Amino acid sequence: MKPLVLMITAGLFAGSLPVVAQSGPQQQAHPPMQLPKPTNLQVLPKNIPPAELMKVMHGYSQALGVHCDFCHEVNEKTHHANFASDAKPDKAIARTMIAMTRTINEKYMSTIKDPDATPEMKTVTCGTCHRGNTMPEPFKPKPKTHPQGTPPQKP
Repeated sequence: MKPLVLMITAGLFAGSLPVVAQSGPQQQAHPPMQLPKPTNLQVLPKNIPPAELMKVMHGYSQALGVHCDFCHEVNEKTHHANFASDAKPDKAIARTMIAMTRTINEKYMSTIKDPDATPEMKTVTCGTCHRGNTMPEPFKPKPKTHPQGTPPQKP
């Protein structure tokens, strides 16, 4: 079912792009498809423009390596995602994680005054931990090395 959701998402995206005339002066570009007004937004701004919301959601899907149906319920008959539905538990988890990263950025990362840190280094995103995985990979420290760069000898 994931490829179908991807095709639907790609179709929605492609449908939002202007169509440029390929032949003849009588054909004109079609206006972009209007995206519906988002509903049931609880963590993201309620007045976010639909196109901006699509960019944000695309970022989430890339950061976790998932498609829309990971968090959003899909109607079995129509194969359309019900973006307003709260039926899937992963959507609630995502809301918690979005709020968490916002708090980390506003309360903690904003206080970092390191002149060597780029703005990206001062911002926590989903990708900071997930790195394209639905679950963050556990941290595994590098083996300790001897000052000359070789691992320490076992006694």
